[in-house]
Amino acid sequence: MAMARRRAKKVCWFEQNKVEPDYKDIRIISRYVTERGKIVPRRLSGVTAKNQRKLATAIKRARHLGLLPFVSQNIK
Repeated sequence: MAMARRRAKKVCWFEQNKVEPDYKDIRIISRYVTERGKIVPRRLSGVTAKNQRKLATAIKRARHLGLLPFVSQNIK
């Protein structure tokens, strides 16, 4: 049997830079939203559970305020 390779552990960007997810930071938040407008799961993004919850809340707030689209233009 072939040995499975271990991937390098992903580090939370928010923990590294000592920043909290904020709905006004569209540039940072948009990294964690797919092309279809879905929130990226933490197993793919490497964000801690605490920051993932804050990130989800920030993304939802930004959507309701019209700062982020719910879906991209080409899908509509």
